[in-house]
Amino acid sequence: MNKLLPIAGLLIASLGSIAQTSASAYQGLPKPSYPVERSRVIFHENLDKEQKKLFQQPGSHYKGYIPVTKDETINSAVRFAMLDQLDALQKSVELDTLLKDNEKIKYLKGMEILARNFGSGARARQIQPALAPEMVENFGQAVALDRKLKGIDPIVAKSHYWVGKILIDCFTYPENSGVKASKDILQIKYLQLYPERTMPFLKTNFAYPKRDSLIAAEAKRDPRKVYDYAASNDALARYIRIHPDPVVKVIAEMASSRSGQLYFPFIDEIYRGKLTFEDVDKVKDNDLEYYRLMVKTRLSHTERMLQKDTPMERKALIERMDNKARQYFISQINGLHNAQDPVRFKVVEPLSPQELYFLCVLGEDEIYTSSYRGVFKRIVTKLKGTPTDSLFMSVNFDYFRKFIKMAAAYNELDTLLKLMPDSNATVLMKSFMFGLEKNTTINSVEDAVDVADAYSSIFEKNKVLAANMLEEARLNYERNVQNGDLNGQKIYQIEKTLFESADTTSKVDLSKALGIPPVYNVPFERLADSAGRVIQQVFFYGDDDKDGQNSYANFMTLFKGKPDWAITENKDFVTIKSTKGKSVWIFANKPLYGLDDPDAKAQAKLQEYLDQNQLYPTVYIHRGHSYHVKSSLNQITPSARIVVLGSCGGYNNLNDVLTISPDAHIISSKQIGTRAVNEPILNSINTSLRNGAAVEWMPMWAELGKLFTGEAKERFDDYIPPYKNLGAIFIKAYRGVEEEE
Repeated sequence: MNKLLPIAGLLIASLGSIAQTSASAYQGLPKPSYPVERSRVIFHENLDKEQKKLFQQPGSHYKGYIPVTKDETINSAVRFAMLDQLDALQKSVELDTLLKDNEKIKYLKGMEILARNFGSGARARQIQPALAPEMVENFGQAVALDRKLKGIDPIVAKSHYWVGKILIDCFTYPENSGVKASKDILQIKYLQLYPERTMPFLKTNFAYPKRDSLIAAEAKRDPRKVYDYAASNDALARYIRIHPDPVVKVIAEMASSRSGQLYFPFIDEIYRGKLTFEDVDKVKDNDLEYYRLMVKTRLSHTERMLQKDTPMERKALIERMDNKARQYFISQINGLHNAQDPVRFKVVEPLSPQELYFLCVLGEDEIYTSSYRGVFKRIVTKLKGTPTDSLFMSVNFDYFRKFIKMAAAYNELDTLLKLMPDSNATVLMKSFMFGLEKNTTINSVEDAVDVADAYSSIFEKNKVLAANMLEEARLNYERNVQNGDLNGQKIYQIEKTLFESADTTSKVDLSKALGIPPVYNVPFERLADSAGRVIQQVFFYGDDDKDGQNSYANFMTLFKGKPDWAITENKDFVTIKSTKGKSVWIFANKPLYGLDDPDAKAQAKLQEYLDQNQLYPTVYIHRGHSYHVKSSLNQITPSARIVVLGSCGGYNNLNDVLTISPDAHIISSKQIGTRAVNEPILNSINTSLRNGAAVEWMPMWAELGKLFTGEAKERFDDYIPPYKNLGAIFIKAYRGVEEEE
């Protein structure tokens, strides 16, 4: 055919002669340059239409080239396969004198199905466009077999799943002799491509002949899912319990026990014979000993990972370690913050330096400043004069960037580095900066974020170390340039720019340098809605220790009896509106405590009110204990422009906020927030808003710093303003670059 679309940069020239059909047969479409039997014209037309759809936007009459992907190399390959090669097949079928009319129609119809299904699959992002050459090539091979009355199943067997699926569609009417065998082959390919669908498939296809191998493979890939199905009471569960595979046997035994969830973190060790169920039984009811066994298992896992071995259910282990560290240890030492150290830290006294280490890094979001310092002190004491770098070696450098970042944040990094030889300290900090490009994706930049956060603290307290980190960022950038690692170049370019910006005399414009929205201010226009109102939502939580209730009462003193504000209350929430200046509307749920989570219901009532009245907050404020943060984050919407966490500015929380609202300015604290600091910050923000002015972070923070002395000043210094929140800025910049690419 004379296609008018460019192929690999060249136009396909017309092949010359006029088709021997009526002028109206092609209804305005370009005519083929070879004779077409009148009875088959419609099948040629249908194929041509499907080919055209591949390169035209839906509903568009534009006949030029529409790119299939952002990669021109792939686009060229797709165009060559779906136009040139398919045209060649189309012509060869039509002109083949050995083929009967019904055979020609069958193959032309098959090509039409191929083009249509490829197009719909590519548009739905199910099929990778790069599969087009394989699809057309394998179709041609399938035609060759079909002509010899042979099955197409050998072609399906060597094809990608989506290629095989479309080939079956192309040879179903009339059905090729190999279609039945091909469908069996395709089922295995489907489950290999989408292994997470294996167990749901087996639940509804229990008698599937290859169920044994599928269950065994899934047990190694996702033991948790097999465990969940084994814990049921149906035919599949009963079969799993008698399955001969050793991993499945371990999972089935766990699923049959009431303590199955407690065994699960140790599944790999039990399967390998390094632990028994009895070993876990001895400690599962003792919080201290259970935690210690988990740490021992984690150390075994990281040792194996260094040898390129991947233990099963590492995630389950670390999640339960995290849970135990917070609930049993950190909650106690936080709750006893007014007690003497011997009483406060009694619960952690039995722990080794390594066990205390994991307590710190896993409890980052909840551990108080004083709690951290007490734990850090005990780590140093229990090392008994051994250089502190030995600690990192003993944990196989697991979470070592997190630990260094926390030491910097809590003013303990100098102590950490001085308790090891100078040469080792130098190597440690080089390692801290090295290899950030490894295993880093848009969903996993935690190490790089920790480095950025650490620099913010280090720059203020150790200019020499900060200068060395900046130099290391530059050297690592050059290393990645030489290696041609684009991801590494991106990461270290951002780190280098953030480090340089910390020195205000360098006057680095982060917005311009990183291609992100301004980080030093939020214009009033970005916060006001179409009616000129700035809507704020504040989350409070009722607590048995009255913390949330007291925080709410203190918050309300900012507005009660003040002529600049009007207050309206109901049983679930309060509405506060400015009476002077620009409209600032603040909505806060009441911190209700009791059965059935009454403050959650109050928050739901408030959200219902906001939705009904089309009020979209641009300022969100979390008030309360750190374990309530997740609840607040779950209610933030993309309209957020300022988010005050008040506590817990760890990577996961920053990442959650910026996933919801990529341009949010985040104020967080290294420890639990305090009313003495929260109120002045909120008051300063509201003053700017009522004046219709932009929220300027640097001058605001400078003025706030003058208000505090003594312990209050220390608490204020734990708060991180948006322009110093280098971890959040890193995430914004990295995602911005990612989206651009």
